[in-house]
Amino acid sequence: EDSKLILDANIKRLISIAKYDWDSYEESWDFRLLALLNPNYYQTSLKSSYKNLRAHWRDITLEMKKLEEENNLIYIGAYGLQNELMIEVPINEVTLICNPHYRYGKERNDGEHESQLLADTISEFILYSVGCMFGRYSLDKEGLILANQDDTLEEYLKQVPSPSFMPDDDNVIPMIDFDGDWFEDDISERFKQFLKVTFGEDNFAENLTFVEEALGKDIKKYFAKDFYADHVKRYKKRPIYWLFSSPKGTFNALIYMHRYRPDTVSVVLNDYLREFRTKLQARKESYEQIEISASTSQKDKTQAIKAIDKINKVLEEVNDYERDILYPLAGQNIEIDLDDGVKHNYPLFGNALKKIVGLS
Repeated sequence: EDSKLILDANIKRLISIAKYDWDSYEESWDFRLLALLNPNYYQTSLKSSYKNLRAHWRDITLEMKKLEEENNLIYIGAYGLQNELMIEVPINEVTLICNPHYRYGKERNDGEHESQLLADTISEFILYSVGCMFGRYSLDKEGLILANQDDTLEEYLKQVPSPSFMPDDDNVIPMIDFDGDWFEDDISERFKQFLKVTFGEDNFAENLTFVEEALGKDIKKYFAKDFYADHVKRYKKRPIYWLFSSPKGTFNALIYMHRYRPDTVSVVLNDYLREFRTKLQARKESYEQIEISASTSQKDKTQAIKAIDKINKVLEEVNDYERDILYPLAGQNIEIDLDDGVKHNYPLFGNALKKIVGLS
């Protein structure tokens, strides 16, 4: 009788730990709040918050291991299986996502486990920040906010009247992979703003360094090179954020499919692609002035010629993307039905969106 009570209590607790673990990630229907921002572990230093969270994950992993071993002991004793089964549960068989030994397998050492877990936790934080940029999530209210077709910023403000971090107004966030700053609402700038709101202005430099060291690259490079691939992988090739991307990926603009409207492609074209081209043209002209100026040193002239050549290649890419792909598409005012799923809707935009192998 005592054994049965112990088993019942253990099983309840094991289910509760497993549910907590799964619900800590965006893929869960019951995801409410990012673990890093949970008041139980939160400090204004991102590093300290992670340290607290990591300690908690270690505790629940060891608790789960202990409970499973207790259950094994009871079952093995009850059925006389001492020679058949082991009481001990190896750490890599404790099936929690927050347990790196299970998540990444036995072939890595502890140091590799820890750095991978940190990198993944930071990229989950970045993904959550993008959710807040689009209004899918909010720092002021737990759970999903905008998650229905054609949801708007007005709908968001009904639920969160005074947001501490304001979502993007036109559902287009540029992500430009070319030297320099082109848009105030570029995704890496928006992320920096998010980091200041969540962990404070005073610790911003230290926290940004912690993020970039965990990722192994600066934030702009992460968004340009890794963010979308990570997102597509996490959502198993059914992304909720869609990436408009020129052929060589110099121009990129991210949208949230739940806020898509038939004029979204026109917004990408007119307010972002053409705006980017205008700014490129202006920069090219300033380099041309340097090139022809009598007072310019030979070294500066050479650099200006190189820069002009680089810009010309980007202008060609941008012009081809507009003429062959984006402009014809904008005129179609494509309607989508989210009930048809990403597999049906994403390919409707052809080469305008970043190609996802296995989706089209």
